[in-house]
Amino acid sequence: MATSAQAVQVNFVTGATGNAINVFKEIFKDWEASTGNTVNIVPMPSSTTDQFAQYRLWLAAQNPDIDVYMVDVIWAPQLADNFVDLSEAAKDLAPTHFPSIIESQTVDGKLVALPIFTDAPALYYRKDLLEKHGVEVPKTWDELTAAAQKIQDAERAEGANDLWGYVWQGAAYEGLTCNALEWVKSNGGGQIIQPDGTISIYNDSAEKALDQAKGWVGTISPPGVLSYMEEEARGVWQTGNAVFMRNWPYAYALGNSADSPVKGLFDVAPLPSGGGDTTSAATLGGWNAAVSKFSPHQDEAISLAMFMASPEFQKKHALMAANLPTIISLYDDPEIAEKQPIIPRWKEIFLNAVPRPSAPTKVAYNEVSSKFWTAVHETLSGNGTAAENLELLEVDLDDLKGAGW
Repeated sequence: MATSAQAVQVNFVTGATGNAINVFKEIFKDWEASTGNTVNIVPMPSSTTDQFAQYRLWLAAQNPDIDVYMVDVIWAPQLADNFVDLSEAAKDLAPTHFPSIIESQTVDGKLVALPIFTDAPALYYRKDLLEKHGVEVPKTWDELTAAAQKIQDAERAEGANDLWGYVWQGAAYEGLTCNALEWVKSNGGGQIIQPDGTISIYNDSAEKALDQAKGWVGTISPPGVLSYMEEEARGVWQTGNAVFMRNWPYAYALGNSADSPVKGLFDVAPLPSGGGDTTSAATLGGWNAAVSKFSPHQDEAISLAMFMASPEFQKKHALMAANLPTIISLYDDPEIAEKQPIIPRWKEIFLNAVPRPSAPTKVAYNEVSSKFWTAVHETLSGNGTAAENLELLEVDLDDLKGAGW
C-alpha cells in the first residue's frame, strides 16, 4: 500500500447515466483500500455524442488532468494514439475475457483499452404466442420471417389488429449499422471492412441479407420501423404489439418490470443466422477503460484500469448493477446466476459477438458507419437495389481508405 506521502488521486471520467457513478464509487473503495490511492470521478453528460466530442478536445490538447477514460467499444480505436498500450500489463488477464471484445480494443497490435462491461443484442420472443401457434424459436432469418408472418396473421384474424411480427431499429443512425452488420455477417457476408482493412461489403451474401430485410418493411414490420431506434422498438414490444424484437439487454429488465404488459411472457435467444454453415452474429457494444498517455500517474492509472477489468470488480458490478461481465467464467458464477438471472442467458450471445469495423478504420469509423447505414436505409426505403447501393458504398469506402484511415 502507498503511504499518504506517495498516494495519488487518479481522475476517472465517465458518463453519468442512472446510478452508475454511485456504483463505481462503492466498488472503487476496494482498490483505494488496497493501494492507498484515491479515485476522483469526473462526471460527463449521458449523451455519448457529447462525451466523445469532449474526449477528443481533451486528448487533442494533451490534457494531463484525466488519467483514465471510460470509452465506448467503438471509440478506443479512433482515439488509440492517445492511449497507453496495455498489452504487457494485461497479458495474463486479457485471455480470460471474450476474444471479440479484446479484438475490438486492439489497434495495430496494441491493446488500448481494457473491458469493464459489455453489451450485445438478442432476439426477444413471446413465449406464449409461439407456444399457442406451435412455432419453434427461429434459428434462421427465413424461419423468423415465416414464424412472424404466421403468428401475426393468425393473431390479427382473432382481432389483434395492432400486432406486428418483428420490430427492430431501422432509423438512419448507428443502430442501423448494428442491425445490418448482424444481417450481413450472419449470412456469410463479412464485417463491412475486415480486421485487416479489406473492404468486403459488396458481395452476393450481403445483397441477399439486405433484400430480405427490405421485404420485412410493411409486411412483418411496421412501415414506421424505418424511423425506429431502440426505444421505439421497445415501445411496440412492451405494449404487447410485437411477436419478436431485436434489442439490447436493457430491455429485458424493463420488459419484466411490475407494470409491463409482457412481464413473464417472453424470453431471449441468439439472433438468427442465414442458415447453412453460417452462424448468428450480435454486434458488440460495451464500455472499456483506457489510460491517457498524458496522465502524470500512468502506473496508478494502469492499476485502476486493471482493477476494473478484474474478476473482483466485474462480479461486484454485475451483482450491483446487472452490467454484463466481459470475463467468460463469470457467466457460470452461481451467485450471479441467482441474483441476476439475465446474465447467464447472454453467454451464448456473446460467443457470437461481432465487432464493428472501428479498429481497422480508426479515425474514419464514424464516416464509414454513416455511409454504411445510409446505403442500408436507402435500400430498405426502396431507393435503389441492395446491389446498386452496396456497389456505390464500396466505391465511397475505397475513396475514404485511399485518403488514409
